[in-house]
Amino acid sequence: MNLLHRHIFASVFLTCAASVALFGFVLMIGNAMKDLLGPMLAGQLEVDTFVRLVGLLVPFVIYYALPMGMLTGILLVLGRMSSDREITAMRASGLSVAWLSAPILFLALLGVVAALFINFHFMPVARMAYKREFAEAVRQNPLSFIVERTFIRDFPGVVLYVGEKDGNELKDFWLWELDDQKRVRRFARADTGRLDYDEAGNKLVLTLEQAQAEARDDKDPENFRMVHGSAAWERATFDLPLSQLTGERSMKRKLKDLTFPQLMAEWARFQTPAPDLAKDEQDKQLMRVQITIHEKFATAFSVLSFALVAIPLGIKVSRKETSANLGLGLLLALGYYFATVMAGLLDNSPAWRPDLLIWLPNIAFQGMGLWLFYKVDRA
Repeated sequence: MNLLHRHIFASVFLTCAASVALFGFVLMIGNAMKDLLGPMLAGQLEVDTFVRLVGLLVPFVIYYALPMGMLTGILLVLGRMSSDREITAMRASGLSVAWLSAPILFLALLGVVAALFINFHFMPVARMAYKREFAEAVRQNPLSFIVERTFIRDFPGVVLYVGEKDGNELKDFWLWELDDQKRVRRFARADTGRLDYDEAGNKLVLTLEQAQAEARDDKDPENFRMVHGSAAWERATFDLPLSQLTGERSMKRKLKDLTFPQLMAEWARFQTPAPDLAKDEQDKQLMRVQITIHEKFATAFSVLSFALVAIPLGIKVSRKETSANLGLGLLLALGYYFATVMAGLLDNSPAWRPDLLIWLPNIAFQGMGLWLFYKVDRA
């Protein structure tokens, strides 16, 4: 690699690294605010736990940020070089577009290898560590789920409200039980109550004093004329299971959370006929595994696809403005991910082979990139 190649490689590498960091930071902030900021402000997470959980989000956001960062970084560098007439001077010296692109394509191939390791190992491992860390933090302080003067929707099927909370003593307590359509079918209210944690059952036990309750018609709960009447109890007990939040649901592995050996084990499992599973359902499950495997491979190779488009496009647009190139990169990346999502929506139709359709955006981008290379090289 000569001096000119090293100059191009270093410029593109640094700019791509900054672009990946920028996109990753934006995605990380979004995930942290959605999943972690509320529990931390409510006292459910300590600051050090919050920081560790944010750190475990890094491989997850890099999964999406690496292809976008590569595309944007190449556009920024080549746009600046074209605007400063550096590309023109190099081509006037007899250097071809392919020769100038060699260090960038080499960097893109390194990005593909890095993306494969992230997609099939680091990201799944970090996701499971994230879930374990979050679940453990919740188990250590389960009563923190009850926040006073707040509508609490953390428990499936119910909404809670507590006017005041002093330790595990509650005042002005309201409980709404919802049906599958999120309509209120039962309602209870109490002036005072008590909240205890049942560690063996992994649940909160709510004891209400002087409670009043109202039941509505199960078929038409919004018809207030069909209210079945109200009842009053000196004491009533409700169980609020935490397994949905800290145990079974938190630690349930999605296909994206599996490493490559685990995905291959799932693929082999659904290849073998199962007597307790209908063939149509087994085919759908097998297709979902295949889609996940192909999607992770396709996402890694999208780094190369984006580079093939960005190189001739960056030379051709000759724009130095950061905002224009960032916008162009984001628009192309969104188009790619939209096409990928549309292919993934066919997971219940194995006959359409959505696992292969998921490669169409890569093929389209690479075809467009080669065509742009041809046009630029002849210009």
